[in-house]
Amino acid sequence: MAPLLFDTKESLSQLVSEALLGEKYPIAKLISKIETENNLEFREFLFQELILQNPNAKEGLTIGITGTPGAGKSSLLGELCKLFLDFAPDKKMAIVAIDPSSNVSGGSILGDRTRVTLPRRDNRIYFRSQPSQLELGGLNPYTYHVIRFLRRIFDYVFVETVGIGQNEISVSLISDLSFLVMQPLGGDQVQFMKSGIMEVPEAFIINKCDEESLANSSYYMLESTLEFIKDILPDQSLPPIFKTSVTKRKGIEELLSYILQYQKRKDKNTETLTQLTQWIRNEYGRWGISIWEKLESSQWNQAVKRNPLGGIHKLKYEEEERKFVSLIQTKIK
Repeated sequence: MAPLLFDTKESLSQLVSEALLGEKYPIAKLISKIETENNLEFREFLFQELILQNPNAKEGLTIGITGTPGAGKSSLLGELCKLFLDFAPDKKMAIVAIDPSSNVSGGSILGDRTRVTLPRRDNRIYFRSQPSQLELGGLNPYTYHVIRFLRRIFDYVFVETVGIGQNEISVSLISDLSFLVMQPLGGDQVQFMKSGIMEVPEAFIINKCDEESLANSSYYMLESTLEFIKDILPDQSLPPIFKTSVTKRKGIEELLSYILQYQKRKDKNTETLTQLTQWIRNEYGRWGISIWEKLESSQWNQAVKRNPLGGIHKLKYEEEERKFVSLIQTKIK
């Protein structure tokens, strides 16, 4: 039985039941709690309650949207939201938008909200802003847990990163489908090829295609670059490239149709182990990683293998985190 984690009027069970209906206030309150430090116990109770109240829920598809600053990610996402409400009346979507934090004050304007206009009273759609907290990779330290929570409620969870550089790939590690958003004349072929991020997305978007000739030039340049590195891409096949324009309302329906029809899901055990490794690196540095690598090659790795009942044993993040915390405590003593 989960304790009263808020006040006498709002138990965790009540908030979860309302959140599962898409009510914005309880969702926001639960996310605010997830975004606090030392929240392991709360997350344990939260995900237990979610499974208890909705045991057969199919987790939503996670879509990562990343790209350089000024590529038009927020405006494009805003148009996708408007179309989504018409094209998928029986589905729900959530958006987590990461905004850069100031190196001086640590604050964040959370300006992505200004480019995304959503109906306030429609429970089929939910928007959440997060500051990056100066983390590299385009995500916030708590983004992963927020996404895990939203997956239990919504059919589609969009994650928009801060503007990134050439090798930040964090969003692809927690997304089933990731897009790299570019703009026409964003670089030549050498610029494309030296970007480590080119090998990661499942699809590419050339946004701001207001001028047809410039858009086509960038399209064919990107296509030829991907053809050149095809052998190291997943499935060794060319990923789709979409040309979109928010101003001209062009290509956005095709993009949304692709997302709604996408069926593949990434291995959640791999995702859990990757995020656990990242958390250990952030909390305990090289010392923690050295301990983790020994465990991962022995005890922890066994959990990913087939269990006696058949099928793959699904790792529970909080359970694995608590195991490691207990181990660290014994090492310190």
